[in-house]
Amino acid sequence: MNTDLEEQEDELIALQSIYYESEEFVRKESKSAGEIRVSVELPADFTVVLKHDGTLRKYQISFLPPLLLTFELPEDYPSSSPPSFTLTCSWLTRTQLDSLSVQLVDLYQATGGAVVLFSWIQFLKEDALKFLDIHSVFEQQAPTQQEQHIPATDSPANKPQLYANLSLTSSQILLSQILIHNASQKRKVFGTTVFDCGICFSAWLGSECVQLHGCGHVFCQACLREFCKVQITEGNIQGVTCPQAGCPATPTPAQVKTLVGEELFNHYDRLLLQFTLDRMPDLIYCPRPSCSSAILLENSSTVALCPGCHFAFCVTCKKTYHGASKCYEEKVIQKEQIATPELSLPESEERRRLLEKRYGYASWVMLEETVNEKWKNCNTQPCPHCYCAIEVLHYMKTIAMIILLFKSVFDFYCAICFYVAEKRRMPPHVVHSVQSFFYLASNLIFTTIRLATVIRRGLGFISNC
Repeated sequence: MNTDLEEQEDELIALQSIYYESEEFVRKESKSAGEIRVSVELPADFTVVLKHDGTLRKYQISFLPPLLLTFELPEDYPSSSPPSFTLTCSWLTRTQLDSLSVQLVDLYQATGGAVVLFSWIQFLKEDALKFLDIHSVFEQQAPTQQEQHIPATDSPANKPQLYANLSLTSSQILLSQILIHNASQKRKVFGTTVFDCGICFSAWLGSECVQLHGCGHVFCQACLREFCKVQITEGNIQGVTCPQAGCPATPTPAQVKTLVGEELFNHYDRLLLQFTLDRMPDLIYCPRPSCSSAILLENSSTVALCPGCHFAFCVTCKKTYHGASKCYEEKVIQKEQIATPELSLPESEERRRLLEKRYGYASWVMLEETVNEKWKNCNTQPCPHCYCAIEVLHYMKTIAMIILLFKSVFDFYCAICFYVAEKRRMPPHVVHSVQSFFYLASNLIFTTIRLATVIRRGLGFISNC
């Protein structure tokens, strides 16, 4: 008997030393008993399939909740009796657990009276799934009410009271336990793994790194923190993405908050909200500076009512609603011409819509007319008779001038009103173009005459023959 007690003590001390820094083995000091949590090893492509009410859900899992082996060593263990034990698990049925229990007893009997706890742990970890004929796909149905067992972990996520206020089925609770445990174990493994930062290319422990969920790229916290701070400080919300070249993934709001802190995250949150609202075509802002509330427009409506200050205004000119009367475009244009003399028309259609929404349709019309007027002043000349703008040196628009040049070389011809001005009234920068037209036209006429003469002489020679 003393030999059995010594072997029991040696076995328990060995298990304590093996699992010293983990929670897999817990010994009860009052007697030769304890608890062992065994995490089964899964293949790389292991998938959990949960069937419930005719629906099929598939999830790729790296870790399943552990099996809980509660044991007590009798006085005649290991020489005569196996350990008294109870095997429980949240994702196995009673039939499967009974099969594993029978196999554990068979393993003890095969040892011929030797200690067996470590062999049990190895079997449950490495061979339990094969023994139950579970391979890469685990088709799991929620255990019935009679088959519910003690949860495999003592984490708060597995306590039933968390689901007291939720209408969840047993299969949904089981799926939640599996997914929560899988995510928790992944974080633990990530924290103890060494990664190369994609920015500074230094080696860091995962506990000092951040992994973006959308793409899986890993960066050290220091580099990613500075990257996000620069983008947010400069107001470049679209730049808060994965630093990897060509990767469109973005960090989650929780990751951004952890990196940049509460104050800068609040600024980021406001900018992100503003950016999202600006991209909504049916949303405008109250024109009152003291309000600036966001307003959703109704379809084809020309009036908007601010929910904050109850100000009714015209959607086009952003002034007090004036009914069927036209907007006060002239006053707005005059005012905006003074305020924004250097603005130019945007090239993209998206930028144009954004400016129109932010400054109003009347301001957009003003900007367009101002730019067009500047171009006309720089590139056209008014006709001295009808004052219509004629593009300078644009030969194709005044091609009728060629015909008129044959009649009067030094006349200036308006192709719009057919007004003919003399050379002294011609703009100086047009004289060269007129002379160029005359030179080309005269060469054309001279060549045509020479060709006609040759043809006529040739025909006369043929007729004489």
